[in-house]
Amino acid sequence: MNAVELTVNGREVHLQLDPRTSLLDALREHLHLTGTKKGCDHGQCGACTVIVEGRRINSCLTLAVMHDGDHVTTIEGIGTPEKLHPIQQAFITHDGYQCGYCTPGQICSAVAMLDEIAAGVPSHVTQDLDEVEFSDAELRERMSGNICRCAAYPNIIAAIRDAAGKGKA
Repeated sequence: MNAVELTVNGREVHLQLDPRTSLLDALREHLHLTGTKKGCDHGQCGACTVIVEGRRINSCLTLAVMHDGDHVTTIEGIGTPEKLHPIQQAFITHDGYQCGYCTPGQICSAVAMLDEIAAGVPSHVTQDLDEVEFSDAELRERMSGNICRCAAYPNIIAAIRDAAGKGKA
């Protein structure tokens, strides 16, 4: 067993974990934060997306011990029922979910993705590396690691645009 200290959603936690425990399993099984979903468990669907040190990652693909000392934000740390994050409110307004299974990962990814664009981090479709423009092509490319089996993609893009204050394309 290894000692692992994390700050999860602003709260310091101390865990004793088998070194083979994924960050996803540490969150779900040891901290009982079940908002983060185990979809494919192979890093292909994005249902397990969380934000670690400001960057979005697939928590099923990384070991918890690799993040000792890191700050982790899960869907439970994005907003509250009383004070929703703008992305959460926009997902409700634009029906950016169907069954809802992928929604926590979609929301965590969207929050971090908007920070990436604001910081000028380019993607594969960025045309001008000196100035990253907000566009549907950028949103689609950056959100492509989050799969929605219900195909709510137009609603998800509309929700992200709304939360970013960009309106319709």
